[in-house]
Amino acid sequence: MRPSSYAVRTLAAIMLTFSAAAAQAPATTVIKGAKLVVGDGSVIENPVIIVSGDVIMAVGSASKVAVPAGAKVIDLGARTILPGLIDCHTHITSADNDGGDMEILKETGAHAAIYGVVNAKRTLDAGFTTIRDVGAQWYADFALRDLINKGVVPGPRIYAAGPALGILGGHADVNGYSPNVTIPGTGAIVTGADEVRRQVRMNVKYGADLIKIVATGGILSSGDAVSASQFSDEELRAAVDEATRLGRKVAAHAHGAKGILAAVNAGVASIEHASLIDDAGIAAMKAHGTYLVPTFIILEEIVSAGPNSGVPAYSIAKGKAVEPDRRVRLRKAYQAGVKFAFGTDATGTIHGRNAQEFKYMVDQLGMTPMAAITAATSSAADLIGIADHAGTVATGKWADIIAVEGDPLSDVTKLEKVSFVMKGGVVVKGE
Repeated sequence: MRPSSYAVRTLAAIMLTFSAAAAQAPATTVIKGAKLVVGDGSVIENPVIIVSGDVIMAVGSASKVAVPAGAKVIDLGARTILPGLIDCHTHITSADNDGGDMEILKETGAHAAIYGVVNAKRTLDAGFTTIRDVGAQWYADFALRDLINKGVVPGPRIYAAGPALGILGGHADVNGYSPNVTIPGTGAIVTGADEVRRQVRMNVKYGADLIKIVATGGILSSGDAVSASQFSDEELRAAVDEATRLGRKVAAHAHGAKGILAAVNAGVASIEHASLIDDAGIAAMKAHGTYLVPTFIILEEIVSAGPNSGVPAYSIAKGKAVEPDRRVRLRKAYQAGVKFAFGTDATGTIHGRNAQEFKYMVDQLGMTPMAAITAATSSAADLIGIADHAGTVATGKWADIIAVEGDPLSDVTKLEKVSFVMKGGVVVKGE
């Protein structure tokens, strides 16, 4: 009995539907290596990681995870596999010749956008598949983030703050010029709680993932003391309350002890730098669960390489003044149990060399390599608020995976030469 033409058409339609579904089904990739540093402090020997589309579907030792038939297998041999690294303090649109706040007088948003494209590629190739950008002018970091997400240019996942909020005459301003000359700040200059709230709303309006405030003086700015507090308690609370209301966390640039304590008590999610933190600040950070992002490499390079790279003399002097005490205080904070997340303050030529921060964390804080890696993976993801998606190589997480030659748990500098990078299931460097 011959089937009716209707039955034939129906069968054909079903077959086409299944064929289309098969064609659209995510490809399956299997990654193997000698060791997996999971990102939560654990290790899996001879790992097998199954990736479907942009998600990790299974992970475990070779004896427990079977390789699916037809899957593409990437065998990384003797290499160590890790989660994509996360830098919680970058300035991705900064210039290679950035030597202080005078650069704001020479350039435009177009410069920042072009620098950002170059820096983003360098950062991704270095194994950093996610960054938190904590201060950019002209909302250039928002544009870069969005175009990376659209696949227009390569780069890490970016969680962007836009312009940092700072006070008139403070670290986010440009000081020392004639009052007859109108000069933009390096951030958004605000005075009073109402202006603070308005700028938080403005940043969120244009796409901010977080808010950055400048709570004390800084190194790369003139006319302000590193130790000086730069917002009133009312202004700090306004920033945190408004950001929280709008579903955003707040990162606070803070070197001085009083400014650190005030920002922590106001409820910020992280303290950036924390050079002069004291016992009260340490106790408050522990009580509030506030993260500390230490950014060693930037200060080390200001002091050592600054004279030959255009860094102003006042910045070099500031760096030298806080450097010895900074090492002692940050180590004390770590030993006391303050939570640490990885961050470099990447500007200029540091982009692409982010992993050099690991050695400073081990040498100056007394961290083990495993602890330093955790600071750049699961802890960093927790700070940003993406722990459900990133920070560990685990089932259901984004397929952000890197690999290095040798064992970074024995020599953390191995992380400075990443040979394999996968972001969202797509290999962007090496096999």
